Amino acid sequence: MAIEIKLTTTSMPTQRSVLNVGGGTKAIAIPDRFKGWVHHLLDIDPRGKPDVVCDARLLETLQGGVYDAVYCSHNLEHYFAHDVPKVLRGFHHVLKPDGFIEVRVPDLKSVMEFAVANQLDLTDKLYDSGRGPIMVRDVIYGFGKEIEESGQDFYAYKTGFSPKTLARAIATAKFEHLVMMGGRFELRAYGFKVEPSKAWLTELGLTASPPPGRT
Repeated sequence: MAIEIKLTTTSMPTQRSVLNVGGGTKAIAIPDRFKGWVHHLLDIDPRGKPDVVCDARLLETLQGGVYDAVYCSHNLEHYFAHDVPKVLRGFHHVLKPDGFIEVRVPDLKSVMEFAVANQLDLTDKLYDSGRGPIMVRDVIYGFGKEIEESGQDFYAYKTGFSPKTLARAIATAKFEHLVMMGGRFELRAYGFKVEPSKAWLTELGLTASPPPGRT
């Protein structure tokens, strides 16, 4: 698969940069913590006019050590389990030595626990969103209404994550430090190539936690 790269230089060489993986389009907001950063979008679909047209599984073929951060929101679950390590290694490859990743995925463990505790079926409503009611099955397979309307079955989820499986995957990709949190049936994980300074954690609003794979 051909890879198209359209990176622009900046007049501020010290300005931080973030690679937004699978973001679709820059019209979709990313967290305020990246405000003022140089925002590069990577997506396999050129219609969103990404800066880098590339399948995330091929990130290791790009130039290494370029970005201060990689942001990946609800994209990793679209890859088969055997491809997830390859994608995460690609994140590690394109990051600067002190860079980090921010990954967001559905938390299937919390969804299943909530469904069992409340005797919910797959077709029962889990919560309301801006796009309409989200059923239990939507968090497991992907937003059914969106997939049906798009006619694109590949939008369905191929991999499920729990806190343990996500932490293991990030550790396997050689990230040395992990901060993870959950909420509203979502996991948010920060993986650092090296142990971050307290100042860095404070800037990101994080609390230090053990490195991946350690207790």
